[in-house]
Amino acid sequence: MNENKKPLGLGRGLSALMEELGPASARHEMSSGEAGVRPTVLAVTRIRPNPMQPRRRFDEAAMLELVESIRERGVLQPILVRPVGDFYEIVAGERRWRAAQAAQLHDVPVVIRTLDDAAAFEIALIENIQRADLNPIEEAEGYRRLIDDFNHTQDAISKLVGKSRSHVANLLRLLDLPGEVRALVIDGSLSMGHARALLTAEDPVALADKVIEQGLSVRQVEAAVQAAARPKLSPAKAAAIDPDIRALELQLGEAVGMTVTVDASGGTQGNVSIRYSNLDQLDRLCRILLGDSGF
Repeated sequence: MNENKKPLGLGRGLSALMEELGPASARHEMSSGEAGVRPTVLAVTRIRPNPMQPRRRFDEAAMLELVESIRERGVLQPILVRPVGDFYEIVAGERRWRAAQAAQLHDVPVVIRTLDDAAAFEIALIENIQRADLNPIEEAEGYRRLIDDFNHTQDAISKLVGKSRSHVANLLRLLDLPGEVRALVIDGSLSMGHARALLTAEDPVALADKVIEQGLSVRQVEAAVQAAARPKLSPAKAAAIDPDIRALELQLGEAVGMTVTVDASGGTQGNVSIRYSNLDQLDRLCRILLGDSGF
């Protein structure tokens, strides 16, 4: 998608649209600003899930609660759909649709909007982020898809979802982790802080297993990664490193997503070393140093 294309007023988020719609029972007309957007009813069999849905995991306990709520009160908030062929594809509200099916409802309230693939995916991603329904990996995959499929830059994404550019960049880096580590983030065994610390580890899978077995904190993981980056120092010398220097190494390492070592043994002079683990990291480092705004 062209970066200059204004994203249909999506910055205010899907929640604002739903607040205007209110409960399905209200069925009030929309203002002129949302002309043509009003709740209606569709059979659940005419609705299809969105293959681009950013969220892949649906919490079983939360789904059971939603099913019971819908069984008692119905679907109070319309599902946002778009026409695709003879059916309607969900843009936002797949949990409600799934729960309505489980509660054996025959029809559900919907809002129908004509949206292209890019706009539909943007709304789905924003809605999930605003509801905190995505784990860090799913959110990162959503950002990656906006970049790869719809030509967004990180700056454009940060404005679209209302997050800082550094937040977007840090999440995207999580996709550099091995699949085994990403799986631990998805199931909640590892926090986003742990995952970010593991990015610069020489063997992130082994260290991730150690985190779970020993219950290591994020700071302990960061310290372990930094210690591994100084193989030539004796334990005594490593322990003698100025805490301010160690903090600076961690700060710089987080900024570039790689292991940074600062050698300040020369007093007012020294060396800063950045260790990359693959060519993708080297490419990213070059773009950072060259000031590429697309980074």
